Amino acid sequence: MEATVKEKYMLRAIELSNISVEKGGGPFGAVVVCNGEIIAEAHNQVTLTNDPTAHAEVVAIRAAAQKLGTFDLSHCEVYTSCEPCPMCLGAMYWARIQCFYFGNTKLDADSIGFSDAFIYDELSKSFAERKMPAYPLMRDVAFEVFEKWKNKEDKTEY
Repeated sequence: MEATVKEKYMLRAIELSNISVEKGGGPFGAVVVCNGEIIAEAHNQVTLTNDPTAHAEVVAIRAAAQKLGTFDLSHCEVYTSCEPCPMCLGAMYWARIQCFYFGNTKLDADSIGFSDAFIYDELSKSFAERKMPAYPLMRDVAFEVFEKWKNKEDKTEY
């Protein structure tokens, strides 16, 4: 049985996840598809580059945005070997990705030691209850720049 077009994109994401494992990285791969063509692809590079944000989806989104010369990827789809973590999901929303397809689930990831549950738990807590302390500081001064942005007439909104 021949794979559908969507399955071929997913198979490439899975192949990238395998390449990552072989190189010593985490088992994650992603491709960005625009108008029926893979325009960017990546595998997890966290341990390979010592960059905690170098998840496959984020790296692929960065490459797609650079290639297309825009931060608006609303005409693109993402195929990822695993259900995205909160950071990657956030990146996909900020990039306005049209939709995404995933192979493994977050529960599958949890079963091999890649759990996002602690992040979801932390987000539901107040700042004072979180494991990473956060303290408001100089909001009045920082807000002046927000006011400047709000009143700027030639801004590029995103």
